Amino acid sequence: MTFLIWTLIIAALLPYLAKGPVAHAMSKLGGYDNHHPRAQQGKLTGFGARALAAHQNAFESFMIFAAAVLLAISTNHIGETIQQLATIYIIARVIYNLLYLFNIGILRSVVWFISLGSSLAIMVLCLS
Repeated sequence: MTFLIWTLIIAALLPYLAKGPVAHAMSKLGGYDNHHPRAQQGKLTGFGARALAAHQNAFESFMIFAAAVLLAISTNHIGETIQQLATIYIIARVIYNLLYLFNIGILRSVVWFISLGSSLAIMVLCLS
């Protein structure tokens, strides 16, 4: 169970780590506007816009993964397969973010499906 909790903690941190490239892109727009960051983010293009989209998608994806891991823990489905799927999710999300930043769209979509599939597979395995 401890391993799954660690994957949950790591996954919770991923959206905040993904904020780094967004902040970097914002700083290139005349400095980071801490008074109106969302308005400044709306002006991002290219790399900055992709970084923002990756950051936002990390939050969206985390909700499904968190539900899956909490379901696994609460139903005592904490075996090796569940742990491997959680690991796949973490690895896929890191790769997804990098692919988004480097604008590699098709492969990014494949990796997105892998991360979603791993979360859904954890949920399905909790049915047995």
